[in-house]
Amino acid sequence: METGPRLPTMNDLPSTHERAVRDVLARHADTPGALLPVLHDIQDALGFVPPAALPAIAAALDLSRAEVHGVLGYYPDFRSTPPAPHRLRVCRAEACRAMGGQALLDHARQRLGCDNAGRSANGAVDVEAVYCLGLCACSPALMLDGQLHARVDAPRLDALVDGLHDPLPEPEAHA
Repeated sequence: METGPRLPTMNDLPSTHERAVRDVLARHADTPGALLPVLHDIQDALGFVPPAALPAIAAALDLSRAEVHGVLGYYPDFRSTPPAPHRLRVCRAEACRAMGGQALLDHARQRLGCDNAGRSANGAVDVEAVYCLGLCACSPALMLDGQLHARVDAPRLDALVDGLHDPLPEPEAHA
């Protein structure tokens, strides 16, 4: 006796990840329009939505893999890779930009040796540009691991980064 749709195997996932995905899909089995809640719940459970889970998500919700992939790629807060231990979000909205937000973002990326995806050289920090943290009167602003910081300049950013528990690369010497 079947209890739901037969889901494709998720061979590329660790068994704990596969179990989490299957549990989320089972919780939302009878929910119309469940794609966004499913993606949020999987990301809440795992920290990201594994690409290997997309066929199972699509099958469970009677959607194409392209539809699931399209939604996952459309919303910038969904991740398809595991997150770094720390998340640094620098505001680039108008007020923060006018007060040096872009220079602060550039400094953060340079200081941490970020790759094109915004991951620090040692993998400890994900650096992201965001478009409003709601601190326009106190710009430039950033959020580090969920904590808001206002009127941030390069030395203050360096102090915040230096206070992280994971080791960070030394800043490059400028000649």
